[in-house]
Amino acid sequence: MIDPYQRLQFSQPRGFADQTVRQPLHMAGGGEAFRVRLTNRYGRTPVTVAAATVDVGDRQAALTFDGAEQFVIPAGEEAVADQVDLPVAAGTDLVVSLYFPAETGLATYSHRPAEIARIAGGNHVASPALPRAEQVQARFYISGVDVLAPPDTPVGVAFGDSWFEGVGTTTGANRRSVDFLNRRLARGWVVNQGIAGNRLLRDGVGEHGLARFDRDVLSIPALTHVLVHFGINDIGLPHMLGEPPTTADALIEGFTGLADRAHRASLKVLAATIGPFGGAGPAISTPEGLAVRREVNDWIRTTDVVDSVFDVGRAVANPDAPDHIHPALDSGDGMHLNDRGAKAMADAVNLDDLTR
Repeated sequence: MIDPYQRLQFSQPRGFADQTVRQPLHMAGGGEAFRVRLTNRYGRTPVTVAAATVDVGDRQAALTFDGAEQFVIPAGEEAVADQVDLPVAAGTDLVVSLYFPAETGLATYSHRPAEIARIAGGNHVASPALPRAEQVQARFYISGVDVLAPPDTPVGVAFGDSWFEGVGTTTGANRRSVDFLNRRLARGWVVNQGIAGNRLLRDGVGEHGLARFDRDVLSIPALTHVLVHFGINDIGLPHMLGEPPTTADALIEGFTGLADRAHRASLKVLAATIGPFGGAGPAISTPEGLAVRREVNDWIRTTDVVDSVFDVGRAVANPDAPDHIHPALDSGDGMHLNDRGAKAMADAVNLDDLTR
């Protein structure tokens, strides 16, 4: 965990030039080898990576693409690094360092991953430490890691919003709800594809859930289960942004369509009830919106459209004010979970539902 007295910036859209970006990647699962995925999906210019390394404990390897240490990711495209033949264990960190020699343009990035990127001038991919590093809560250009695991390993994906990505939990401590869930699993793991601010039905912070489903869910190798938590942003953001309100019928139709696509891919769907957000303030939380949440949650609890339900809404609610997060589990903004809340969210999942 980072020193709480260090200066930390939240990320804004930015690019890099003659800079090294170093980023830890907490591994949901392990295997005998791995490959790192990079993305320039939203970039408008090609991005040159002149050097890249990955550290696994005290061992370091060069990241190459088709055998080359310098490579270019075209605008709008992704790249998969060559396989690195080093074993990696679940619950450990890979540390990836990328050197960008020339102006990249605005980077494709995740803005609230509950993790720290360190940035320094010059090429320092092989250096043990980055001199005078800037620290930013973000993840730049990295879209995932594939690991070489036994073929019968069950793999799930947590697909949704900030309640998966980890907003509100301790930065750099790996206390997201998905981290706690992975610690409970004796076999297999769950990949975190939560995006803070993401919606099921409309674009905004990233493409909406139905639009990114093929890329962020169906592309995951050996996938067996999908865990879903959407709805808070669909309900709360339209009021703040001056958009038409989202109805319960629209959300139910969206969840139904998502479940149908998952089932057609032979995946099991575990749906979370929409978490409470009554304490988020009048810009997000309205009586009409909270009524939509209750109606959708009643449907989620009783529908046969999904394979199982984990009732996050009840697990983290204040029993005296069920539209609000329990004070002991609230990060302080009335809308996100703290570390204890993230654990309660993970504990709401029946592990048997991830193995059948």
